[in-house]
Amino acid sequence: MSEQTVAIKGVKDGLLVTVSESEDWQIIVKDLAARIDQQSSFYSGARVTLDVGARPVRKDELSSLKAMLERRNISLWSLQSDSATSIEAASALDLRAHLITTNAGAENPDAIPFNPEEDGTIGVMIRRTLRSGRTVHSDGHVVVYGDVNPGAEIIAAGDVIVWGRLRGNVHAGSEGDETAVICALDMTPTQIRIAGLISIPPKDKRHKPKPEIASIRDRQIVVVTWG
Repeated sequence: MSEQTVAIKGVKDGLLVTVSESEDWQIIVKDLAARIDQQSSFYSGARVTLDVGARPVRKDELSSLKAMLERRNISLWSLQSDSATSIEAASALDLRAHLITTNAGAENPDAIPFNPEEDGTIGVMIRRTLRSGRTVHSDGHVVVYGDVNPGAEIIAAGDVIVWGRLRGNVHAGSEGDETAVICALDMTPTQIRIAGLISIPPKDKRHKPKPEIASIRDRQIVVVTWG
């Protein structure tokens, strides 16, 4: 068993399991099971965050690892990756998802590439609804083709575009970019932030769904009709 296949360390929220980005997935699951079985009583009841790096992990692959852990009384509760494929697999299994994108990851076919001719930045598209408890982080833009439910959260260094209903928390321009914007087809968020400014929209029972865009104007977040 290679020491580079699986690495396990304790973190604040439980265990962080980092796996090889190139090894065969079945070998990874087998090696992780063997590591756990060596100290089964120690690991029993633990909560695991899985770090797969840039590796695109399919839903069936992630499901097999999750089932292996559950048979050992261990819960897989979150995944961190810079692969949109892996993030979508985690979302499909109702796991928390922590997306990390960097310029180095622009060659990853799962991410929207950086195009210097357009003076753009990298980003990622999530093609499903983000349910409560889901968190997505990005060093670029985030586009959600679906809804963002209450209890879900998006934190992006760039813009956030929701092609659906935005009812959760969104932080655009998280690294201080005051030109960042938040767009949604139905803007009824729990909270929105742009750079260092925060806005909590009032509850409006008369609200009619319409595309809107939030941006910073005169040191405050302003929401206007989008389009």
